[in-house]
Amino acid sequence: MHELNASSDSPLRIGSLFSGYGGLDLAVEHVFNARTVWFSELNEPVARVFARHWPDAPNLGDITAIDWSQVEPVDILIGGFPCQDVSTVGKRAGIAPGTRSGLWAHMAEAIDALQPEWVVIENVRGLLSSPATRPLAEGDDHDQRNPGDETPNDATLRGMEPHPWHLGDNAARPLRALGAVLGDLADLRLDARWIGLPASLVGAPHQRFRIFALARSAVPHPTGDRLITRRGNPRSGASPARNDRALAPDHRLRASRTGWLAEQESRVGDAVVPDRRTVQRWGRYADAITRWEHITGRPAPAPALLNDAEGPRPAPAFVEWLMGLPAGWVTGTDDLTQNQQITALGNGVLPLQACVALSSMLAQVARIDASP
Repeated sequence: MHELNASSDSPLRIGSLFSGYGGLDLAVEHVFNARTVWFSELNEPVARVFARHWPDAPNLGDITAIDWSQVEPVDILIGGFPCQDVSTVGKRAGIAPGTRSGLWAHMAEAIDALQPEWVVIENVRGLLSSPATRPLAEGDDHDQRNPGDETPNDATLRGMEPHPWHLGDNAARPLRALGAVLGDLADLRLDARWIGLPASLVGAPHQRFRIFALARSAVPHPTGDRLITRRGNPRSGASPARNDRALAPDHRLRASRTGWLAEQESRVGDAVVPDRRTVQRWGRYADAITRWEHITGRPAPAPALLNDAEGPRPAPAFVEWLMGLPAGWVTGTDDLTQNQQITALGNGVLPLQACVALSSMLAQVARIDASP
């Protein structure tokens, strides 16, 4: 069985791409007992929020300008590449050269150069239905392999793979975006699995359906060690399980930065009943609000800011609470305006949701590893 890191003095190293406020980092640090050693975030105000929580992690900046041969190798590479072109509320241009979502190609380049043992990806539900346009290669039949340049419609999508559970099996069909990502991971010699789940599954009072993918290196490192051997020295004391961990994968020591996530996990599924005051305040939302207050361990902030000129608008502190973050994680700094806070929070990852997704996929990996 492939064991996760259970040593508090030598945590796995995370490289973080498209980092935002660090929601995916929190989940991966928590589940893998790991630590982020560097990150890449182009938005300077948001990068300062990340740096406030990970002061020792340097920002590598624009992913398109990084020389990966000069970057510290990591055990886990994570990222939620931009979703604008695959989102169901966007133009659905898909993963294509020149689009924001096309930055996935740069994440694939980082995977190829750094050779991490694990890769974690997060993105929106549109990965299941948006197309992927592949760069032309000599001899390619563009009409067969790529969808049309127009915005995809039902007819276009009918020409894609018919079912999401065998993505990428037929190269002659236009790929779904997720099929292209999974195919690229396979080309990079990574075994991948994916799961989609709504935030409400972990008790959040909203749907926020997200796709999570987990990939693991399919090729054992030549030294028998689970860490990078291309650059740097192998870790001593490697076990037959390709690591030097003595404890089972379900035994995870909690980093101080993510200890609150363990508390949230322990409360998911608890039965709660709203009191009369909550019902009076929240009406038909009382059950959902009460459940999330219980899971997060703190009361819901006021949901809106009132402005005579513009009317009510979402309160950043309330959106922060909806994402299950500690109070002030994003709002406790002057680096972002209120609009920037709302945008950063809306683009971020709900850590508890990612934890549940990763734990589910890791349990599948453990069952496969344990099978004869």
